[in-house]
Amino acid sequence: MGQLTLKVNDATIKKMKAYYDAYLDQAPQGAIFRARTNQAVVTAYRSGKVLFQGNNVESEAGRWNDYQTSITKGAKAKKAAPTTIYRPPESLFNQNHIGSDESGTGDYFGPVTTAAVYVTAEQVPILKELGIQDSKAINDQVVQQLAKQLAAMHIPYSLMILHNDKYNRLQAQGWSQGKMKAMLHHATINRLIQKLNHTNYDGILIDQFCQPSVYLNYLASEQVMLQSHTYFMTKAEHYSIAVAAGSVIARASFLQEIKRLSNQIGFELLKGASNKVDQLIANIIRTKGEAALEEIAKVHFKNTEKAQQYL
Repeated sequence: MGQLTLKVNDATIKKMKAYYDAYLDQAPQGAIFRARTNQAVVTAYRSGKVLFQGNNVESEAGRWNDYQTSITKGAKAKKAAPTTIYRPPESLFNQNHIGSDESGTGDYFGPVTTAAVYVTAEQVPILKELGIQDSKAINDQVVQQLAKQLAAMHIPYSLMILHNDKYNRLQAQGWSQGKMKAMLHHATINRLIQKLNHTNYDGILIDQFCQPSVYLNYLASEQVMLQSHTYFMTKAEHYSIAVAAGSVIARASFLQEIKRLSNQIGFELLKGASNKVDQLIANIIRTKGEAALEEIAKVHFKNTEKAQQYL
């Protein structure tokens, strides 16, 4: 189990507590709050330290990279590695660029999907007018409609799906979800670059889910290198219409996969990782057997264990 600590200010801890409201658990002595997500256990202390513990701490802590003042990994403290070279220039958002985002990482059922989209400077205002935005800010029906409109406009994109059976095999081999996401983004962007066939672009922007240095380590472990002119930014979909378009396409694909898997298993699969999901897991195990989860779920999530109380 990994461990990572961020040092943040009081205002950030308030933001974090509100963000994790649905995941709050009993806090230990000296802590402001504790939350248990599928990625990590997050504990915030009055000292300003926030401890992340679990199998995917880099991904969970990566949500708060912009707020940290220092970082500790294991028992040794060190200043956070500079990431300014990976921050995009503001001009990029209105230039020809590639944006990449993913969906499904926090959902027990369904795959992880990634989409990379190429948007020209001329298309930026058009896509904004169309209503392209972060898929988490709009309902599923609108997401699917917008994805169809993007396809009709022949906006160049690449989509990749990490199906549950392969996800579970990789996880059993020791891959963290963070590494899976990094390799998916890398492969999806490469595929789009090949499709563009030497079309010029001013940069690549990835919606940041971990420190750039961690992302680079993931790539290095598989002997691949970061594409040139690649930038990282948290909440990038709020700034880049290309990343927002990627989030829409990835989410629409995830929704299609959830529907397909629901038909395959004979149950209407739920999104997210709530208590209702635990109960549904128990129903599936009773009727189909636990092995059936390998094809439809991320079985290392705590939900698999919690479902036992309903059997």
